[in-house]
Amino acid sequence: MSHDWVDFAKRLRAIAQTGQTYTDNRYELERYQELERLTNQMFAVLAETPVARVEQLFIPDRGYATPKVDVRGAVFRDDRVLLVREQRDRRWTLPGGWADVCEPPSSCVLREIHEESGYFAVNPRLALLRDRSLHPYLPVTPEHIYKLFYVCDEVEGGGFVPNNETDAADFFALNALPELSLGRTLEKDIHHLWAFASGEVDRVHSD
Repeated sequence: MSHDWVDFAKRLRAIAQTGQTYTDNRYELERYQELERLTNQMFAVLAETPVARVEQLFIPDRGYATPKVDVRGAVFRDDRVLLVREQRDRRWTLPGGWADVCEPPSSCVLREIHEESGYFAVNPRLALLRDRSLHPYLPVTPEHIYKLFYVCDEVEGGGFVPNNETDAADFFALNALPELSLGRTLEKDIHHLWAFASGEVDRVHSD
């Protein structure tokens, strides 16, 4: 899938979505709605997936078009990092997920760590902010996503608890990482977070 064409389609759909929100002209509204349908068809062709599936991805996304926010937390034990295995693709990732409405991202990441791994964490520090479209996360998605990565401290006493999203959790050496879920976490993300946690990097990196 061409990243350029995906970006074009994203921008066109953002124009259509924002236009539908703010126009008070019936004819302009119809044109923006038609533009939205066309961009959905573009995404469907690019992703080789049914239009209905593309439309489901955006429901109920209305209002001014803005990026979605994904939060991830890194918990280190010595030089090992806590990872969870996703049930969907059976690959490993830093625990996390979509940020929830009415919940600060720092609280959200602590909750996600516990829900997905069974471990407790405290003291979240924002270490890395990525624009997903600028890095080799796969697969490419029609949504524009910002990824917030936090370094957190482990609280003793946790352990994996079965849940609906992950089926395992463990600590891995940085030089022996398992197969990663590349739509969620890249190896370079983990190494950057370790550099932040160990003091090698002392400032937040942002795209």
